[in-house]
Amino acid sequence: MSLATDSSFLGGRIPREIESLSKNLKDLDQETFRKILKAVVSALEGKDCREVMESIAENSVIPQETLSHIVAGMYRVLSEAIRIPPASLKVESFKETLREMRIPEEFITDFSSVVFGNRRAALEAAAAQNDPHLPRVDELKWRLDVAISTSSLARALQPSLLMQMKLSDGSHQQFEVPVAKFQELRYNVALILKEMNDLEKRSILKIQD
Repeated sequence: MSLATDSSFLGGRIPREIESLSKNLKDLDQETFRKILKAVVSALEGKDCREVMESIAENSVIPQETLSHIVAGMYRVLSEAIRIPPASLKVESFKETLREMRIPEEFITDFSSVVFGNRRAALEAAAAQNDPHLPRVDELKWRLDVAISTSSLARALQPSLLMQMKLSDGSHQQFEVPVAKFQELRYNVALILKEMNDLEKRSILKIQD
């Protein structure tokens, strides 16, 4: 993999699929490119595009292996760009990155119309749904318990927090937290928030218009 520029939406290194894209697009006409692009966008939206791709393969002189590389590269370009919020990814920055990848200008225009066009919302929604994620906390209940008498003398009259969480997948989780551990958790959360705030104040991480 090659290094990407600092302003690139691809991060520090160029994915292998994108790096080889310009070579595979060299002899591709714009009409075929747009057909493939439309199929890739449908795939990103979660639609079945196998029949469309089979039709493109049958009616095109592009070797199967080259077509596979083109599809993989286009898919990676769009998926990487869609993950970045529109406020953080400028049109010209996006185009300039593709120019550095030696993507033909007419294809860059078509890529931009997808990334910054009216189908972006649907692509973002599909990406959010397909990305692996843990269930979120929908509801949190707690109460403070004090054990007056236990089999362990050390635990007598020691308070503890009983936590119950309802998760977005419908499951319930219940657990007990000693007050000392809860205080430790509070401290660590506050410390992380402070460090995040300090990072945001550093000019090197601020988004430049």
